[in-house]
Amino acid sequence: MANTKSAKKRARQTPKRTERNNKIRSRVKTAVRSAREMIESKSAELPNVLKTAIAEISKAASKGTIHKRNASRRISRLMKHANKALHGGTAVATAPVAAKAKATKAKSKATAAKKAAAK
Repeated sequence: MANTKSAKKRARQTPKRTERNNKIRSRVKTAVRSAREMIESKSAELPNVLKTAIAEISKAASKGTIHKRNASRRISRLMKHANKALHGGTAVATAPVAAKAKATKAKSKATAAKKAAAK
């Protein structure tokens, strides 16, 4: 049993966080599984399901359940799989993913410019 006040608090927090993280991971797995099934069947619902899967992965990363690089890798692999199945191997990015990448790049450039100006 925990002795210190902080250890007791951690003992209370850990089960709650574990439960939350397990639910989020489960939602991600389900979304990715359904996206992969749609990719294999080349369903018309694929864009919506892909968007949902990407949103779930991104949400898990923003909550800290999975690392942001892990999320990026998962999204990349999912899109690569989808593009290969739909376009015969040519890389075609979806608009939300490309827009997000562009926004992130612009944001990092702005941050770098601010740091340079501060020096």
